[in-house]
Amino acid sequence: MDYNVLLDLATDLGYELALSGAETFRVEESVSRVLATYGVEAEVFAIPNFLIVSILTQEGHPITRMRRIGSHGNDLDAVEKFSNLSRALCNRTPSPAQAQQWLDSVRSGLISYSAGMQCLGHFLGASGFGLFFGGNWMDGLCAGVCGVAAGYAGRYLESWKANPFFRTIFSSFLLAIIAYAMGAFGISPNPDAVTIGALMQLVPGLLFTNAMRDIIYGDTNSGINRIVQVFLVAAAIALGTAGAWSLASVIWGTPSAVSAISYPLGTACLFALVGCIGFSILFNIHGPGGLLCALGGLLAWAVYGIVMELWGSDIPAYFFSALFSSVYSEIMARVRKYPAISYLVVSIFPIIPGAGVYYTMNYAVRGEMELFASQGMHTAAIAGVMAMGILLGSTVFRMYSYWKTHKS
Repeated sequence: MDYNVLLDLATDLGYELALSGAETFRVEESVSRVLATYGVEAEVFAIPNFLIVSILTQEGHPITRMRRIGSHGNDLDAVEKFSNLSRALCNRTPSPAQAQQWLDSVRSGLISYSAGMQCLGHFLGASGFGLFFGGNWMDGLCAGVCGVAAGYAGRYLESWKANPFFRTIFSSFLLAIIAYAMGAFGISPNPDAVTIGALMQLVPGLLFTNAMRDIIYGDTNSGINRIVQVFLVAAAIALGTAGAWSLASVIWGTPSAVSAISYPLGTACLFALVGCIGFSILFNIHGPGGLLCALGGLLAWAVYGIVMELWGSDIPAYFFSALFSSVYSEIMARVRKYPAISYLVVSIFPIIPGAGVYYTMNYAVRGEMELFASQGMHTAAIAGVMAMGILLGSTVFRMYSYWKTHKS
């Protein structure tokens, strides 16, 4: 047994999973199971930006590998393929050298959407949610344009190694100033809906989802780390849009506030479906899985609408909608043998309080502190009950899986 090759293999697998956006527990479990398959006991410790793997040889000599993990991506197709590779290694147990070849083959065979498809993803994600948040058809088209502009601005800054915080501030500022300009020149009747729709692509949905799942599985350090990143991204979005609103007020006067259109539930669900299809592309989800992820978003909003109709309060509606998304993702993961994170991160997008974050910031800029406090507390409550729904659904499925595995 070449322990060095085996340890390099397992560490590289964990590194690729983490870099693609996998949860901490998935990284640790994948590495541990692969090494256990080869009869090697391992200690694995992962946090979002660091991975340590240590084993003991038959002679009792410890060997350790440490990997620094850079900026995480949103490549859920890569998460699926590396997860499938870990299962294949556990089922077939090739030699360490051959397993390394399999890993190299998966790494070289990763696919990404073309620039044109990514542009379409930015457009569909922003325009779908621009309509979803109460804009008309022209607002939806304007949101799509703003989404494309912000998306490519972020990618350009990333190519110049700009840090994520600055990229988020600049992208949110750019899309918001374009939206306010369209409103000032009469192109967009509702610049707020345009801004919120385009901002959805900057909302840290994957970070928030992974933070909740890390906490579920006891990885508190990783969960807190990701939650802090969520707050930093939210602060960057607020700074960027606040700067755009202030500049627009100086150039064109205070941006007009227009009442959002209240669409029937079925129409809103279709808009959510369009937006989620766009995000499936942006998260690099391929094949029928992308449509199933988007369908989860449609159904999650349908659950929200039904609970609202029966209960009359949005807090329980957000809870049951998040619970449904969590259960849906776990079921689809078991049916299709793919990680649940792909289905969860897309299906919860319609219930992420993007509008709440935007209006909280807007009230602060306007100096309306009572409305700022009220909207901020309500948005925080929504995020809290969403977290509870995700935690409950995933915990129940994990307990069921444990019971099924250990029952006599």
